[in-house]
Amino acid sequence: MIPAAAVLSVLAALAVVKTFEQRIPPVAVRIGLLVFVLGPLAGLVYAMWALWQWALQPIDLLLLVVFAVVTGLGTSLGYHRLLTHRSFQTTPWITGMALAAGAMAVPSRPIDWAARHLEHHAHADREGDPHSPLDGLLHAHVGWMFGVSAAKRERYCRRLMRDPVVMLVERTALVWLALGLAVPALIDGWRGLLWGGIVRMAIHNHAMFGVNSICHAFGSQPFATGDESRNNRLIAVLAFGEGWHNNHHAFPAMAYHGMGSRPDATGLVIRGLERAGLAWDVHRPDPAAVARRRTRGISGAGDSVQHAVGP
Repeated sequence: MIPAAAVLSVLAALAVVKTFEQRIPPVAVRIGLLVFVLGPLAGLVYAMWALWQWALQPIDLLLLVVFAVVTGLGTSLGYHRLLTHRSFQTTPWITGMALAAGAMAVPSRPIDWAARHLEHHAHADREGDPHSPLDGLLHAHVGWMFGVSAAKRERYCRRLMRDPVVMLVERTALVWLALGLAVPALIDGWRGLLWGGIVRMAIHNHAMFGVNSICHAFGSQPFATGDESRNNRLIAVLAFGEGWHNNHHAFPAMAYHGMGSRPDATGLVIRGLERAGLAWDVHRPDPAAVARRRTRGISGAGDSVQHAVGP
């Protein structure tokens, strides 16, 4: 348990750094972010080496899959489609659980995450975009985080700052991040932390980072959006449907990014909630608007962005 305790201590220090990033020196934040980016990758390399030393146990695989699904949906369904874009409405309990799962995934408070994402939509691949690959693919993937700029919460997320459920998760985000690592460690010790925590975090990080980088550089563009957003099937599979990024930029408030039969795990969960009566006001683009966007060209690029970034 000594390695597990050491890793948990380092990650706890990182979480504190990220939570209070505006109150401590930028160099300390950058060091913390470097640990967040490289630490899980080092854990992944160690896990691959460990597979040669002992067989992967069923509990290891179970923890990896369960926590990957919980935190992946927390980011995609909770932070992105529900919190940021209001793609659907649901009960306060489901909202709280989805946002808590998102907080387990990343050392970023929900309102900060939403504000930075809406800033990206407002300036996609133009000056002001926090993570455009026009500034370099590596910058879009991870480099932008080291800028240590404050999220524009007041500009983009005033409505969220008045929501009691959102603010509860906002104030306890550090606790949820710690639980995302501590629970698998309590279940299976160091191996649980390795597979259910560190390896899971490495996969999640780079799948979601890939939406910012790969999905603005490689893939198809069925819609004219005025930016470089693209659909990428591989990222869509790894990131719970987030890889249908050109579709999303064309219709930001749309709940089902796959738009038909394309794989979109988050969209399927939203459909399931809707059929169970637990989700309503589920946004779907008007078929006529879809047809126009496919043929109108660049002039129609801003139609749906305003809905996404409203107060």
